[in-house]
Parts: sequence; structure tokens; C-alpha cells
Amino acid sequence: MKQSVFLGTLAAAAVAGSFASATTLEDVQAAGTLNCGVSTGVNGFSAPDANGVWQGFDVAVCRAVAAAVLGDPMAVNFVPTTGQTRFTALASGEIDLLARNTTWTFSRDVDLGFTFVGVNYYDGQGFMVPRELGVSSATELDGATVCIQTGTTTELNLADYFRVNNMSYEPVPIETNAEAQQQYLAGACDVYTTDASGLAATRASFETPGDHVILPEIISKEPLGPLVRQGDDQWADINRWVLNALIAAEELGVTSANLEQMAAGTDNPEINRLLGTEGDLGAMLGLSSEFARNAIAAGGNYGEIFAATIGEATPIGLARGLNAQWTQGGLIYAPPFR
Repeated sequence: MKQSVFLGTLAAAAVAGSFASATTLEDVQAAGTLNCGVSTGVNGFSAPDANGVWQGFDVAVCRAVAAAVLGDPMAVNFVPTTGQTRFTALASGEIDLLARNTTWTFSRDVDLGFTFVGVNYYDGQGFMVPRELGVSSATELDGATVCIQTGTTTELNLADYFRVNNMSYEPVPIETNAEAQQQYLAGACDVYTTDASGLAATRASFETPGDHVILPEIISKEPLGPLVRQGDDQWADINRWVLNALIAAEELGVTSANLEQMAAGTDNPEINRLLGTEGDLGAMLGLSSEFARNAIAAGGNYGEIFAATIGEATPIGLARGLNAQWTQGGLIYAPPFR
């Protein structure tokens, strides 16, 4: 009952927010800044660097949208949100876009009144344990204490998994990834569970990452992606097609290195349409013909962003896997630019 009341309240707030800001594009352009909701800090995905500048895979989405809409990838106000506060921040209009390792689910899409604009990372929930425990499978976790972020799909998946496998556990509720890391390393819980990408990012920040094991089981589907409030189709389309532009650019071979050369015109009509040298797709969104070119210039194409922030050559060390292009056996795919 409590959850239904909470969801209903958020849905009402989302509707109110959509009426208060019928044209988000105009609001963002008038302010000259994109308010983008991110995590409180997940290395590789969204976290401030030593100079306080936000960096990461999800941050790149915010910067690409700002570049497309405002012509400046640095014109972003990053708003840290927790699993508990992120949806209220979006529904209330505090943020224009939420790009924060958030799973696309039925209730979030329908009941909370949000629009997911795509999937930028296909993930699944996993488990991390200290190597010294000698555990090699999640099926050996009966009776374990588990650090779990509240207000997340992770919390619900955990209950389902242990129930199906007839195991018990003791939850140790936490609100942020930093708190989870602190509690886990202090021994307050035997296990930390979250999206497998988040586990890799957290382990990479440890002084001795090799002392910790990510177990082989993936117990859920977690399609992560950016979302906006329902009620403003233009704004949803802008965010959707900025993400698609980054994905399509990789497939078409458009990179940060050859962008200017490609923008001068090519023999490939789709590249020309993407970069605004043929037709004017940007006008359909209320943007300049160079919106996609600006978005790609902000941080490169999807593959470049992945490699620079969370890829195998980074401390996070994630392989492309399901997040490879569809031409390479993955699920990453953009509809045609035509």
C-alpha cells in the first residue's frame, strides 16, 4: 500500500511538472543550462574528477544533449540523486533529464509518468564478495548479510532471487554507492549486490581489487537508459535522437577524429543526413541541422565514449558484450536517420 501511494504521488507530480514546463526545450534554452540528474558517484559512469568536473559514461549523454540543444557540452548543471530522490527530482522539474544508471521498467514508464528515450547500457544484477569467503556461486549465499540500495529494482530482484532459491538473507539498507562501498569494506555485509557494471566500477576503486570476486550469476535484465518526464514529446524526441546519433555514428564510422572531414560531405546519404549536410532533420526537432554533429563532437560516438569511460582499457574494464553494435553480435542499434 505504501508503495502504491508513493508511486501515485510521483505520477501526480510528473503530470504537474509537465504542465508547468510544456516546452522543456524553450526552458533549457532560456536558462542556457541543462539540468541533468546523475548518481551521487559511480566511477566510470558519473562522478566528479579531482577538479570537480563530472566525468563518465552517463555524463557523456548529458553533455551530448547540451551540445545538441545549446551548442555547448559544458553547459550542464549536474544534480546528484540517490535511488530514492531521482524520480522526485525529475517529476518536480528540478532536472530536465535523468541519466543515472536507471532501469527501464513497466511501472516507471507507465505509473510514474516517465519516458525512457532508449537504452545506453544493457546490464544485469550481480553479486560481489570478499575472495576470502571462498564463495564461488550466488547459490552459496544462504544466510548472508547483503548491502542493498533502497528504492531500486536491485532490492526487489534480490528478494525474488532468494525466494526462488529457498534461501534467506539479512538486508543492510544503504542509499548511495559510496555508503555501500564503506559498509562492505568495513565488513557490515558479506555481499554487495547491484548492476554488474556498478560492481565492476566499485571494485576498481578498491585499494586491492583482486581481493574481491564478482560471482558469475546474473539474476536480472537491467536495461539502463536516460529518461524524461511524459507530456513533452518534442523533448523526448530530442533526447532519443541525440542518443541514437551517438550510436549511429559508431555504426557509420563517424568518429571525433574524422567528424569535420565527414561533415564536409560524403558518398553515404545517411551520414550526410546525420551530420546535416543533406536534408534538415534538425528542424523537425526544433534544433539546428548540426545538432547530431555537435552531440558527436562533445565526446565522440557511442563506442568512443564506452572505451574512454568504462571499456576494457580503463580501470572499470568492461567488455562490450551485449553493448556491442548489432553488426558485432550486440544489442546496440539505432533506427535509420531518414
